[in-house]
Amino acid sequence: MLGALPVSSDRRVLVDWRTADDAGVYRIDDERALVQTVDFFTPIVDDARAYGRIAAANSLSDVYAMGGRPLTALAIAGFPRDLERDRLADIFQGGLETLDAAGVALLGGHTVQDQEIKFGYAVTGEVHPERVWSNAGARPGDRLILTKALGTGVVGTAIKFGRAPDAVAAAAIASMATLNRAAADVLRALPDGSVHACTDITGFGLIGHGTEMARASGCTLEIDAGSVPFFDGVLDLVAANTPGGGRTNEQHFGGSVVVTTGTLDARRIQVLYDPQTSGGLLASVTASVAAAAVRALVDAGVTAHLIGRVIPREREAIRLG
Repeated sequence: MLGALPVSSDRRVLVDWRTADDAGVYRIDDERALVQTVDFFTPIVDDARAYGRIAAANSLSDVYAMGGRPLTALAIAGFPRDLERDRLADIFQGGLETLDAAGVALLGGHTVQDQEIKFGYAVTGEVHPERVWSNAGARPGDRLILTKALGTGVVGTAIKFGRAPDAVAAAAIASMATLNRAAADVLRALPDGSVHACTDITGFGLIGHGTEMARASGCTLEIDAGSVPFFDGVLDLVAANTPGGGRTNEQHFGGSVVVTTGTLDARRIQVLYDPQTSGGLLASVTASVAAAAVRALVDAGVTAHLIGRVIPREREAIRLG
């Protein structure tokens, strides 16, 4: 749909929709640029306050993925006329708790009546114009770091139908409500120029967002599927709880993926396509700092794993081994 939009001729636009990046970036001057994004979605958990926390973390994540610091937020909500006022208040309260934890000021927002609940934020942040993390800068030789486990789409579907074990549901909800702030702080503290590309893993899944990074960078991502972190118990849920978005992602991105081994569990491959909510960061970093970066991330409480490397462009965007 965005392909029909006219391209801005404003030279202050540093990043827009053309590279499928997480947010737009607009230069103010030589030292400052704005990072702007908007995101909202329907409830994926039953607890209204948890839904609000997850929606806020998900919206802020786009700014962190660009190397920026979120500053302000505007709430966006749609809700049925007959929605209980306390439930709506809990959603907003949960979101505010996460904004407060991130040091982000809530300035206001906009609500509309809708048949289905929807909630999220438009977020504005800042970044130095020379330190923007686009998804278009990955280089052959880089190592790939992922900072959260996968499987929230599968778990969310299982929660919806009452098929998620309590421990699995709790782990996924806790992960979705966790800010990517700590991960971004560690990555920003690496030596200048160490982070060549970054994106957060959301609706297109690891393979979809990895494909966008590969295409924008003119490279191929080689992913070691066995090194990708999943939530404990998620593989047992895949068969009965693959969301529609996971199947759509496979249909859309599968043609640019090659599996280089015959021993990969089909369930594991499916989770690589799983649409994530408030997923982790996928960073392409200089190989010489990758191991130290993972150690620093783990020390900061981040679930970080080396999951692959960047290689020169081949016919496929993603190689799974």
